[in-house]
Amino acid sequence: MTSVSRAQQQVQAAMKAVETAAATESEKAEMLMEIAMGLQQKPERVEDIFAAVDLYRLAMELAPKSEVLGVARIRARMATALMAVPTEDATHLKEAKSEIEIALATLTAEGSDAEIAEAEMNLGLICQTLASMHMLPIQPAISAYQRSLRTFDKVNYPKEFSILQSNLATAFLSIPFTDQSGKMREALAVQAFEEALTVVNLIDHPNEYAMLQNNLGNALQYVSSSHRVENGFRSLEAYDEALKVRTVQDMPEEYANTIANKANCLSNLPDDPSNPDGGNFGNLAEAVRLLEEAKTIFVSRGVVDKAAAVKEAIDELTAALGPSTILERSGLQ
Repeated sequence: MTSVSRAQQQVQAAMKAVETAAATESEKAEMLMEIAMGLQQKPERVEDIFAAVDLYRLAMELAPKSEVLGVARIRARMATALMAVPTEDATHLKEAKSEIEIALATLTAEGSDAEIAEAEMNLGLICQTLASMHMLPIQPAISAYQRSLRTFDKVNYPKEFSILQSNLATAFLSIPFTDQSGKMREALAVQAFEEALTVVNLIDHPNEYAMLQNNLGNALQYVSSSHRVENGFRSLEAYDEALKVRTVQDMPEEYANTIANKANCLSNLPDDPSNPDGGNFGNLAEAVRLLEEAKTIFVSRGVVDKAAAVKEAIDELTAALGPSTILERSGLQ
């Protein structure tokens, strides 16, 4: 006999509750939305998310048509469930975009500032994901995040503020730098990561702090600037901050990612920052040592593509310095 899934049990229970409850249509719609939110927040399988979507739809059908704000709130929640469907197909994301835009039309007129900002943030996430699939330009995502930041400021909404700034930075960096405005977007990305770090600290948010510092290091490393060396050393500081959390014992793959990023940065910096033309033999040797360590971790964990990329970087640096010298300086003989 086939067992009934948790999602089916929840839907059946919801339907029974709606049928038997001595409640108004509005209250029944609210009840269905609460059950859907519970399924969505802790899904055991993708079927739970689809079940939540079905319950949201039923809730919208039950809600009195005169309660346009209530329906918009349900619709906005349904959009977040559609966002969460794990698939490479953009169908559910496109539907989520449509639903949240419909919800925003009402929320903007009648909802609270926080509701509007949350919906704008989710719209930004949807648009950014669709942009990564080459189905939208990135600008709609940036615009939605910026609208959300009108309400989600660092003082009253630090968590949302940091998420928005991080997403904005990633969005800015995703735009091809084919003209002079590219330099401005790179600078804006660095600024956004730094803004996020004003509300995220090492003690209270260690993992998020490490991720932001690693990403800030990457942004600083590649930013087009006349202050290349200065930015490079700022990048090293950011990676070292990330490595306070990303240790080889606790987070080996993240640790390997960050030391590989640090190695790439080192390979492009002079040994003596006060003498930029004085060579970088020491930094190159240290870069190779870090890359060898990263490669060992990636190989041990079966991350084949990253191991191959790191090996290629090692080969390039070794060829530039001379293999015997590298081996001697790095203690690998």
